Amino acid sequence: MSEAIDKAKDHINLETFIIRDDEVGRPLSELLIRKQQEGVRVNLIYDSFGAKKTPKEFFERMKENGLNVLEFNPFRFLDLLSWGKANNRDHRKILVVDGKIAFTGGINFYRVYSKSSSSVLWGEKDPQLKYYWRDTHVQLEGPAVGEFQRLFLETWRSQGGPEILGGEYFPPLEMEGDSLVRVIASSPDQPISNIYAAYVSAIAHAEKSIHLTHAYLVLESGMLKAIADAAMRGVSVKIILPGFSDFWMPFHAARVNYSELLKAGVRLYERKGALLHSKTAVIDGVWSTVGSSNMDVRSFLHDYEINAVVLGKDFGEKMERMFEYDLSKSDEVIPEQWEKRPLSDRVKERAAWLFRYWL
Repeated sequence: MSEAIDKAKDHINLETFIIRDDEVGRPLSELLIRKQQEGVRVNLIYDSFGAKKTPKEFFERMKENGLNVLEFNPFRFLDLLSWGKANNRDHRKILVVDGKIAFTGGINFYRVYSKSSSSVLWGEKDPQLKYYWRDTHVQLEGPAVGEFQRLFLETWRSQGGPEILGGEYFPPLEMEGDSLVRVIASSPDQPISNIYAAYVSAIAHAEKSIHLTHAYLVLESGMLKAIADAAMRGVSVKIILPGFSDFWMPFHAARVNYSELLKAGVRLYERKGALLHSKTAVIDGVWSTVGSSNMDVRSFLHDYEINAVVLGKDFGEKMERMFEYDLSKSDEVIPEQWEKRPLSDRVKERAAWLFRYWL
């Protein structure tokens, strides 16, 4: 992403949930400022809640240097009185450069991505920073980039951003590669999340294999049934989940589903050595998705999310290789051992499940 930004000639549109004033976010801001000074138009959307730990001065400096900076759904203490609005966050990760290259996935801009995901920061007091994170992002070119651009500009307008002047935002785009790409966006105003519907449809039509890698898998009944039904009809279903997490509640809420999934024949694995934050899937080796959406209530009901769905064998093979690598770094959850887990874990699971709607 840094390389693409550095080579930008016309504009940079960046939308993110988290950006911090640290060894990752600070160099990014310096790069964006430099590109603005070179005459490249830079537009930035950041989520107010996601960036709650980032000093306002960080964003003010970018504004003072000519960048268009927009705070998504500004979070104020009084907003807690109308929790519905405050609970809707922009969890999308979009980078569009010159209208020709787009990036999306699970990566935010802060310290946890600064080194190898297998490293451990010993002595780190902030639990989010103790481990480096394992995440997945994808670079896209071709006609799909125009949809990322459209969605970015749509969010900009809906949040009351100032008019964006200059820039060739929709240049002609030619087909790149052999894969078909569909950009799927979801938002709280949709009766049924588009991303949820895409997942359920792909899982329901799976014939051979379903390989999911997800940081937060807090399943409601419909998704749980779709996955269990697939396993029971003979599809090989494997799911890689975190072995530990930065937030105990969604971690334990996800585990409520383990027994039912295992009973249906789903094989579960927990990633070790890195904090898993990826949100990916590959089905039958040809249907793949990489994006910002978790498979949980928050992503499907409350947040603005975006996923790229790629149809193609070549990309599917790459996704399968990545899945196999993570599998080699994971421990399988054995049903007999799982049922013998401590009572304290069961209590945490049930307690967390009560709050699944807000996680």
